[in-house]
Amino acid sequence: MNTKQSILSTAKSTIKLESKAIENLSELLTNDFAKAVELIYNSKGRVIITGIGKSAIIASKIVATLNSTGTPAIFMHAADAIHGDLGLILKDDVVICISKSGNTPEIKVLVPLIKNANNKMIAITGNIESFLGQQADFVLNTFVEQEACPNNLAPTTSTTAQLVIGDALAVCLLELRGFSSKDFAKYHPGGALGKRLYLRVSDLSSQNLKPQVSLETSLKEVIVEITEKMLGVTAVVDNDKIVGIITDGDLRRMLSKSDDIVGLKAKDIMSKSPRRIQEDAMAVDAKEVMEEFGISQLLVEDNGKYVGVVHLHDLIKEGII
Repeated sequence: MNTKQSILSTAKSTIKLESKAIENLSELLTNDFAKAVELIYNSKGRVIITGIGKSAIIASKIVATLNSTGTPAIFMHAADAIHGDLGLILKDDVVICISKSGNTPEIKVLVPLIKNANNKMIAITGNIESFLGQQADFVLNTFVEQEACPNNLAPTTSTTAQLVIGDALAVCLLELRGFSSKDFAKYHPGGALGKRLYLRVSDLSSQNLKPQVSLETSLKEVIVEITEKMLGVTAVVDNDKIVGIITDGDLRRMLSKSDDIVGLKAKDIMSKSPRRIQEDAMAVDAKEVMEEFGISQLLVEDNGKYVGVVHLHDLIKEGII
């Protein structure tokens, strides 16, 4: 077996091993999982998630997922907690401790301190008989038969299992809260995902110039209008209504087909019934129309009145594409 084949073989076996472990997690779920979700949902406080080593990294990711889906959460490193950060935990907070073995020295020191403060504690552990598993109020079992590491040492399969359980918690809480796409956009205002959910056509078209000519506008004036407004297009408007469109492409095709362009007007070269979109439509809807018809611009209307243009470049700039 050559090197490339060996690499691919190892990669495939890793993926198969971890996917099998993830599938097995559903068989390990007990009522403790449902009770843990209800505890967090009904809590007046936050979720404090702690761990050590690779589990701490997973804890940070779960915190980010919870925060972005409507459940306030804070990361607390287990080692830092026993050296001053324990003050992060307030009276009504729920604590989630993540540890594969459940028996690390830091966890053994931290767990009694949490229990002394009367905070409810959820364990995510691969060893339900461990110190952590025995002390926690609810235990979420993330047992895996082996790590993907050939030495069965480096946390790989086990951390994947922890991450999946964290996602399951977040999704269950999301559904209980009725967390909608509008809520998601509120928590992701600067990201491409959020923009897909809240950015409207008017937010883009209002930033552009508004090219327009009348039916009787001369060819020269049409060219000037398209050039000055820098969108590669102009609407042909009659009494504020869109009656046609002229693009750079229309001009090139006209010039290649006609030797006599003197006296040509907008009405002679425009395309009738152009694609258009309402200004209150979502920007992602404009993207879909452009992709479907292979065009780069859409004329924008408001109750039948021409109000501007949205360009493919606007969508690219905002990360919609």
